[in-house]
Amino acid sequence: MTADALWCTAPGQAALRPGQLGEGTHVRTLFSGISRGTERLVLSGQVPDSEQDRMRAPFQEGNFPFPVKYGYAAVGLASDGALAGRHVFALFPHQTEFRLPQDALIPLPDALPPERAIMAANMETALNILWDSGAGAGDRIAVVGGGLVGLLTAYLAARLPGAEVTVIDPLPDRAAIARDLGCAFAAPDAAPGDQDVVIHTSASQAGLVLALSLAGPQATIAEASWHGAAQVALPLGGAFHSRRLRIVSTQVGSIPPDRAPRWTYRRRLSKALDLLCDARLDALISGQTAFADLPDAYPGILADPATLCHRIAY
Repeated sequence: MTADALWCTAPGQAALRPGQLGEGTHVRTLFSGISRGTERLVLSGQVPDSEQDRMRAPFQEGNFPFPVKYGYAAVGLASDGALAGRHVFALFPHQTEFRLPQDALIPLPDALPPERAIMAANMETALNILWDSGAGAGDRIAVVGGGLVGLLTAYLAARLPGAEVTVIDPLPDRAAIARDLGCAFAAPDAAPGDQDVVIHTSASQAGLVLALSLAGPQATIAEASWHGAAQVALPLGGAFHSRRLRIVSTQVGSIPPDRAPRWTYRRRLSKALDLLCDARLDALISGQTAFADLPDAYPGILADPATLCHRIAY
């Protein structure tokens, strides 16, 4: 059995095609969220050959580069089984309905509206980034890149006691959002230096170069961007070594080693849903499109730098 699903069919092109319904608990999709950075790389066909297996979404159909059914932020209403009548989150692509084993569905907290729960995978990424960065109470923390993941990471960092968190982005419209989330804001040319931790999420070479320049002596730069097949040049001469800077990669596909003995993927994703129970985060939903209109709108949504989390309504 099949349902209508969004497929990336060629560079910059998408279409509605049948997708497998699967087996297990039936879920009628209410909303799904677009993860702009990753989905933009998928639509452009820029997933490197070496990363195609690691980049597979949990319930992806097709293979990179095309055609491929991709995505991982679906919220729907379970209609049978033990979860019947509950709103649930699943790491599932953009599709009108689906069936999954019950252990692949996570019920939403009572305080979390399904309209906001589409950001669960992004919040999970933000939590993992904060863990990998080593940021702690009282730290000066700069987040370079005020996209969805950057703002969610800054929101979490700002809840550390005494932390001073600054979001750095060239779009001045991000300033009000950052401040509402408890953070300072700066344009790249006014970014504060001597930071204890710098988190880079802009997916640009210029952003990562800026992140290096903001780090204080022996500070950590957490690289959270995925650059796909792009090559990134960094200024590792000058004072890079004398300042003993440390660049660490962070990726949500694995749990940090110091937490892996205790944390499962389900526990981490469940915690991400709990962390979304704050109405201030509604400001990160930057637009909404009806599922039937998505194929035509999809390339423009992904190309627009103003996009944070774009919601699809079914």
